Amino acid sequence: MDSEKAYATWTRRFVRWWNEQAPSSSNPETREEALTEGETAVSAFLDQLAIEGGVALSSQDQALNALVNTLKAAFAMEVGTLRTFRKSKVPKKLPIVLTQGDAKRLLENVEPKALMIAEILYGGGLRLNECMRLRVNDLQFEEGIVMVHDAKRRKSRRTILPQRVEEPFRKHLKRVESQFSQDIKDGRDGVYLPYQLDKKYPSVPKEWIWQYVFPSKSVQRDPRGGAIRRHHLDGKMAQCTVKSASKLAGIHKHVTPHVLRHSFATHMLENGYDIRTVQELLGHASVETTMIYTHVMNRPGMHVKSPLDGLSLD
Repeated sequence: MDSEKAYATWTRRFVRWWNEQAPSSSNPETREEALTEGETAVSAFLDQLAIEGGVALSSQDQALNALVNTLKAAFAMEVGTLRTFRKSKVPKKLPIVLTQGDAKRLLENVEPKALMIAEILYGGGLRLNECMRLRVNDLQFEEGIVMVHDAKRRKSRRTILPQRVEEPFRKHLKRVESQFSQDIKDGRDGVYLPYQLDKKYPSVPKEWIWQYVFPSKSVQRDPRGGAIRRHHLDGKMAQCTVKSASKLAGIHKHVTPHVLRHSFATHMLENGYDIRTVQELLGHASVETTMIYTHVMNRPGMHVKSPLDGLSLD
């Protein structure tokens, strides 16, 4: 759902831009001309994002994927080789990271309704959308593992299920299971499954292990097919709650749920875990991505100590 929303946003943005740029008389006569014009427009739009829009490279890549998929889905156009466009070169900023003391005070001030979400974000290094999409069978209590599926690049990974949250999660799931049982009695259509798995396995959407760990309080009609089902919670609730908790905790930083993931990585490195382990837990494709956290550690790099701290000055 999050990718779909992002792709729809980029497509609408592209269409508005194209309407402003394209001459009103433009009316390609053949399919080949239409595809060529579309490819040229996509390249020009990506140029504009890099030069005037100042977007990050990851945003430009997302826009490219969105437009290629739109041309394919809406017009059955297979985009060939795009005209060369300028790649974004917005410098990467160091991530905002909490100290371990900050993290403790933040979690102590999070409202109960979002505490388990905040604890799993910090305790397992999940992205917010990964947390919202967790299903019952992703929590493996005996092994102390959280399975994360369909993360970036549609990859799966394993990360830590903190012992601290095990009992609260078990109690939470009992309440969720009771709600799920009532939904089934009321004739609900069951949970959404990606890749049309519900068509291949019709009974799976109504199986307990596939339900969301954090279901929405209300049911709604699925726009993809009209089914009445209970989706997962909206991440905006967690965003607002974490922001409020940071103010109550007196943390003078721009704290978002993603800061908890940054803090997880940094504190793992500070606690002596090797960078390859942290890379695997975060699901980074390259260790270079994980290396950025060495720049924000309280004990950076090779635990170097300033020579000034070694002087006994009067």
